Amino acid sequence: MITHIVLFKLKDGSPESVARTVQVLRNMEGKIDELKHIEVGTDVLHSERSYHIALVTKFESMDALAAYQVHPVHKEVIAHMAEVREASVSVDYES
Repeated sequence: MITHIVLFKLKDGSPESVARTVQVLRNMEGKIDELKHIEVGTDVLHSERSYHIALVTKFESMDALAAYQVHPVHKEVIAHMAEVREASVSVDYES
């Protein structure tokens, strides 16, 4: 199993902007066969170090993760994130 985690810091950290982007991310659920698990959470601490949104996804293999990366639904998410994202970091690990 491959776990793919991305943290997003948005240009506009208002509750409305965060909620809109959370919905865009959650919209992937059930639309990408390779995506076996999705969890989207928002920061509750709001510290200087905090990012606004955490995305946790799981895939059966590296090939499934690669297929997700080019899936049309994910491409729409990438386009949205390119507009609203200030910064992002990610980690991928095998479990």
